[in-house]
Amino acid sequence: MLSEYSASLDSLEKKLYQLIIHRLDGDRIGSYAYQEEIFEHVRKGIGGFILFGGRKDEVKHFIHNIQSRAEIPLFIASDTERGVGQQVKETTLLPCQMAMAAALDKDSPEDSALLEKALEALSEEAQDIGINMPLIPVMDINQNPDNPIVCTRAFSDNPESVIWFGSEYIRILEREGLISCAKHFPGHGDTTTDSHITLPVINKSYNDLLDIDIMPFKEAIKTGVSSIMIGHLSIPAVDAQPSTLSRTIITDILRGELGFKGLVITDALNMHALKDISKVSVKCLNAGIDILLHPVDVDLTIRELVSAIKNNELPEALIDDGVTRIVTFKKNMASNERKVHYEEHEKLSKKITEDSITAIKSTAGVLPISRSKENQLIFSGDSKYFGSSPLKKYFKKVLKITDNIDPKDKTAICAIFTSVAAWVGSSGIGDAEKDRIKALLKKAKHSIIISFGSPYVLRYFKEADVLIAAYEPTVNAQEAALKCLKGEIGCKGRLPVKLD
Repeated sequence: MLSEYSASLDSLEKKLYQLIIHRLDGDRIGSYAYQEEIFEHVRKGIGGFILFGGRKDEVKHFIHNIQSRAEIPLFIASDTERGVGQQVKETTLLPCQMAMAAALDKDSPEDSALLEKALEALSEEAQDIGINMPLIPVMDINQNPDNPIVCTRAFSDNPESVIWFGSEYIRILEREGLISCAKHFPGHGDTTTDSHITLPVINKSYNDLLDIDIMPFKEAIKTGVSSIMIGHLSIPAVDAQPSTLSRTIITDILRGELGFKGLVITDALNMHALKDISKVSVKCLNAGIDILLHPVDVDLTIRELVSAIKNNELPEALIDDGVTRIVTFKKNMASNERKVHYEEHEKLSKKITEDSITAIKSTAGVLPISRSKENQLIFSGDSKYFGSSPLKKYFKKVLKITDNIDPKDKTAICAIFTSVAAWVGSSGIGDAEKDRIKALLKKAKHSIIISFGSPYVLRYFKEADVLIAAYEPTVNAQEAALKCLKGEIGCKGRLPVKLD
């Protein structure tokens, strides 16, 4: 396979560049200087880019431009767990994975068909933009309610549910000609630490990992997943080295015991989990990694790798093995130009979002609500969502949890906004905020708590009359929850996790 691209891989440096997926900021591609920086990486033989941000037509045109300049086709990766709209403006934002599991019953043929339509929509938009490696699905089982970085990115805390939904994602994405990616091996679901900030430690035996966390990845391999992302995790019972640097985890377990033949990719190397470790890229490749994702400095990484090979710290045969796998997948990458019905995709997203809204508790006589002055809307959680919330248009009395609130003889409707995002370190709310909400519940005539984000937040407010899980702070989720409050639609969702 290397002989097909021998002219383009005629130096060690060019082979090494093939192992790297570099960052592409879609919002910066209007800058001539930034374009030249990206073009230079393409000339050097970079393996691909991970896309963040940008506008649809601009990004589409730029990706076509860099692909036309590349001697070997580029991987264009992107985190599209919530559809292409998670990254690119003017494309469709789909519900998060947990909302998908709440909305869609795996035993219902109609719901299975709806999931297939959603994943076809995602695939069409990815290919329209030029993304060929959507970094999905998340195959972590969210076993810890305080998980700050997986949480609603997971389908469920139930292995069977994670396996079924994840397998459907993989099957449809691969059928549509995309490179699916199961993440974060060997399982990031039982942590309380964000690996963007520091290295999570998982104190489990290998057998415990195998029985639960690794099970979805075994099924992903059977389903035909093309790539698997390694999470930055410390599992002392398996290896003293972090998983990204562990030959035991990558070569012995993933390649050997599980028989994975596809591409092994790191989680982003700009994350702080590995920041105190020297020569990270060298150690990753020695462990069995094929693709280095998002290193902080690409050219410095190349110099480190060249030096390691010259000093016999890294066998060149490992590089050739990785490049052979990479170009094999690139040769088979499909490029499907199809008309994309963005308006239909938006309707589909709204439909699934509406079906995901879940009533955890509903006391008779509280719902539906009206626009009465007796109803107070109280915003809590992440304040960045308050200003643009569509809920403000409906309620006459809108307050923040930090305001002086008198809920006596009124219905207090508390909208709690949280999000699962890198570098934040939490997917919930603080103790002081919990205490303020609990005080309101005691004074109000009736109380409704809606979690626009982590459903685990609701476990603190069991005394409320109504508890609703909406799974994310999007406009679609807020509009859907409001329809449920008004009685225009029912709360059809099923809670994908246990609340204790």
